[in-house]
Amino acid sequence: MSSSDPGRPPARRLFAAVLPPPSAVAGLRTALAPLHALPGARELRWTGPEGWHFTLAFYGEVPEDAAPEVEARLVRAARRTEPFALRVHGAGHFGGRALWAGAAGGLDTLRLLAERAGAAARRTGLPMEEHRRYTPHLTLARSRGAADLRPFAAALAGFEGERWEAAELTLVRSDLPVSGVPGEQPRYTAVRAWPLGG
Repeated sequence: MSSSDPGRPPARRLFAAVLPPPSAVAGLRTALAPLHALPGARELRWTGPEGWHFTLAFYGEVPEDAAPEVEARLVRAARRTEPFALRVHGAGHFGGRALWAGAAGGLDTLRLLAERAGAAARRTGLPMEEHRRYTPHLTLARSRGAADLRPFAAALAGFEGERWEAAELTLVRSDLPVSGVPGEQPRYTAVRAWPLGG
């Protein structure tokens, strides 16, 4: 059942994230450029820099009447978490499905923030996926089928992005493509952002 079904309150597809600053995005974009020349690159769906983020917790369809409570709980999660150092670091892949860049720096604090962002939804009563150990990653490309992503991950394995201070928790809306154009990406819009540490 979609959020536009009669009798169901309106909903938005939301997630909590840490967004890299423009300078970090620019560095990753430069490092990623040579990967587009590798064999098989054209068969991948590459994400755009405007969509790069470290997801903390994916909420799915959040009813409008539940959003204020989620936001109030995220305010508290942000306030209880101090700013921390972060940088984009290395790469990996989830099988043949997705290529990603990893993170380095204050990963313990990043995981704590992810845990708090997930708890904000659970305490609001939103159904969340089964709890798994958080793996910080920034999705770079997806495969339509099972692709060999190892050469791409290897080419980016030594990447060390600039260090920055992660100082905000951001609530993001994800709008899925509706045009049917092949390769079209979801659109991400920052809804609210809260400073870490109050």
